[in-house]
Amino acid sequence: MVIAVFYALSLGAGLSVALQQVLNANLRTGLGSPWLAGFVSYAAGTVVMLVAFLASGEPWFSSASIARIPVLTWLGGLFGAIFIGISIFMVPRLGAATVLALVVVGQMICSLVLDQFGLFGLTQHSATPVRLAGAACLVLGVALVRL
Repeated sequence: MVIAVFYALSLGAGLSVALQQVLNANLRTGLGSPWLAGFVSYAAGTVVMLVAFLASGEPWFSSASIARIPVLTWLGGLFGAIFIGISIFMVPRLGAATVLALVVVGQMICSLVLDQFGLFGLTQHSATPVRLAGAACLVLGVALVRL
């Protein structure tokens, strides 16, 4: 039962990404700037995450925790900004389904590499023929969505 809840939450995350991209593209049109639209999107997300953090009662980070965390680890938001920026430009040009299908393929390719080599502290999971076939099916899915 717990795994079904985890799957449902993960599916909900995917649904929210699709909706986010469409809303951000519309915001770009309304504001006349992809950069301002991206900023507004991140500002809204920042407020939500701050409220969730404050409600959790968890402690703030310390200088010791800052010192032991690798520099690259702090750059997750940079990759999120790249994702948001590219999506804001591409959704109106290619359509939400094509852009998100390509995003999923990009995520799968990167995830397979990260898993294969156990990068960034991940447990190593081999890129087996079955896993590679799954990724190939996603690539085929992009082609079918684009038709």
